[in-house]
Amino acid sequence: VIRCRAAVAWAVGKPLSVEEVEVAPPKAGEVRIKIVATGICRTDDHAIKGCLADVQFPVIPGHEGAGIVESIGEGVTSVKPGDKVIPLCLPNCGECTFCLNPEATYCLKCHFSEPQNLMPDKTSRFTCKGKQIHHFLWISTFAEYTVTPECAVAKIDSAAPLDKVCLFGCGFTTGYGAAINTAKVKPGSTCAVFGVGGVGLSVVMGCKAAGASRIIAIDLNTDKFAKAKELGATDCINPQDFKKPIQEVVTEMTGHGVDYSFEVIGRVDTMTAALASCNMNTGVFVMVGVAAPDAVISVDPLLLLTGRTWKGSLLGGWKTRDCIPKLVSSYLEKKFNSDLLITHTLPIAKVNEGFELLHAGK
Repeated sequence: VIRCRAAVAWAVGKPLSVEEVEVAPPKAGEVRIKIVATGICRTDDHAIKGCLADVQFPVIPGHEGAGIVESIGEGVTSVKPGDKVIPLCLPNCGECTFCLNPEATYCLKCHFSEPQNLMPDKTSRFTCKGKQIHHFLWISTFAEYTVTPECAVAKIDSAAPLDKVCLFGCGFTTGYGAAINTAKVKPGSTCAVFGVGGVGLSVVMGCKAAGASRIIAIDLNTDKFAKAKELGATDCINPQDFKKPIQEVVTEMTGHGVDYSFEVIGRVDTMTAALASCNMNTGVFVMVGVAAPDAVISVDPLLLLTGRTWKGSLLGGWKTRDCIPKLVSSYLEKKFNSDLLITHTLPIAKVNEGFELLHAGK
């Protein structure tokens, strides 16, 4: 058993509490990882606030991490102690119907199919003050040590800087892949990105890498526009600056609407606006943001009848264990600069300050 620090959410809506926790050794098919760095993602905020139906408290959140394998359980073959790894919030078991389908990127071990509050044997590897602590998405990266199933860990290049590539655990991978894999943005095309936080900026990077000629960044927080332009946005607009619906603004800017639109906020009103912003025949709308559990969308069927495509994108549409290591290699080859997404670096003791910065849009 390893004793270390972790940020524990004891109850819904309460600030995280940095505690000493006990982390049990890995059982068969499991990996224990020393987490070196982790990003803060809006999904962690949703979890702490009780907006995700399948999260149980007390819990150690965090799902955007990078670390080093400390030990492995019986039967583990894909990683060994000392390997640099990224824990995967979307597993890749390699055995289910979807994993065996070359065109599918979902895995039936994902939290949408089965809960990930406990390890596959329905027990926890975390205890604190004598109480069982739940896992989050099997990976709980807000702990200095964590245990994950082997199918939820990817070995990466030993040269990778863990304090930079932790973003590949969720944020960068999700946004960049939504443009490259899900939308399949074509060279010379036009794109609109609704919401340019970390994931939205990664969509901008993906659109630019795919050769889009015009990338319109849309956000209520104009402080985000300088970074959006640095990463490839050609236009930045604030819906509050217009008297008409933003979809009408985008349509007028582009003639018939953009070729590709992305919603990276998680609001049903902006999803509807993003759908209407892409052109009526060949336009593709990609939903990236996670809406509230009780959210329902009402859509005019005519928006789709003329040929628009509406797609969802989960973690950017990558087969995670194969593709995330390749993305890290592309980063090391300087094919993109995801370091620009990092705004602040804090010690784990200041994790609540990190969430305050998130809430402030910083």
